[in-house]
Amino acid sequence: MKPPPGTEFPPTWHIDGDALTLRGDWLAQAGGTAAFPDDALAGVTRSLSLDMAGVGRWDSGLVAFLWDAKRSAAAAGIGFDTAGLPGSVRKLLGLLPDRTEPSPAAASRGFHPLTRFGGWIIGMLAETGILAVLLVAVSSGGVRAAAGRARMRGVDLLADVRDAGPGALIIVSVVNFLVGAILAFVGAVQLRKFAADMYVADLVAIALVREMAAVMTAIVMAGRTGGAYAARIATMQGNEEIDALTVVGIPVADYIVLPAILSLVFTMPLLYLYGCMVGMLGGFVVSIAMLSVTGAGYLHETLGAVPLNQFAFGFVKSIAFAMLIGVSSCRIGLKAGRSSADVGSAATSAVVTGIVGVIAVDAIFAVIAQVLNL
Repeated sequence: MKPPPGTEFPPTWHIDGDALTLRGDWLAQAGGTAAFPDDALAGVTRSLSLDMAGVGRWDSGLVAFLWDAKRSAAAAGIGFDTAGLPGSVRKLLGLLPDRTEPSPAAASRGFHPLTRFGGWIIGMLAETGILAVLLVAVSSGGVRAAAGRARMRGVDLLADVRDAGPGALIIVSVVNFLVGAILAFVGAVQLRKFAADMYVADLVAIALVREMAAVMTAIVMAGRTGGAYAARIATMQGNEEIDALTVVGIPVADYIVLPAILSLVFTMPLLYLYGCMVGMLGGFVVSIAMLSVTGAGYLHETLGAVPLNQFAFGFVKSIAFAMLIGVSSCRIGLKAGRSSADVGSAATSAVVTGIVGVIAVDAIFAVIAQVLNL
């Protein structure tokens, strides 16, 4: 029989009495190792000794073979004398256990609603604390920026403002124009029955200023800008750029998170006012086309329908939406994993969280407006 490649002498072994004798080259990488049968120690009555005088070259294949022999001896209640082994082999063999413990059976998860609910509550509280710490860090960074001691780059802030502001004008225009047109169409169908066509202008103006312009603009920004922020930060996390900033002592909250949030805080109120104007234009087009309303009459009715405090309320609401979208998107990006799939998951999670959060915060503002009689 031809020896395996890389072995001048094939590995052989035999048991003579209580001695295990090994000969040849024991090289696992050359495929030259032998198996140790389970019943090979049937005739051994005392401690098994080893004779390795005839062993040439060896590697982990020899250690694996001796480990099998050692475990077989332990299972049969026979001693295993390692005095005849070289010191390096004895050390490697000593690191291995005499018996292989069976892997434990997978524990049944069962149905523990209180445990799961408690874990969910603890996780939510922990995440709330992390968000609070992040918000405090960003707020302190904003104060330092206002005092001229900012630790963020102005070019990053300008790039984020350009992306969140002028870059979003087209989609904000389309969405708010269509929302205003839909409100005018629905109002025209109903109010025409009561010969109250002129009040379509009131309906469109109040609905846009109080609710729809701020909410629809925030939803657009959550899907467009919030998802982009989360994906960008998650990519930086995967490329270990966040770790590099931390190592060199650059605060992530000031360098990355603060420009993103400030850009939304600066642009969202302006986009809200722009959305109100475009939405009223959509209502104006539908009213002129469907109703016997003049342009001057529609404009006069619109100006008299909405007091300035309603614009102030929507202005404050848009700033709250901007803070929510910015903080949640950046936090989701910072806690993302390091794979490419985690980037997509972070973007999706940021969009969903932003949209749901905007609707929830808007409901809170509706309650506040009712309490304050706004």
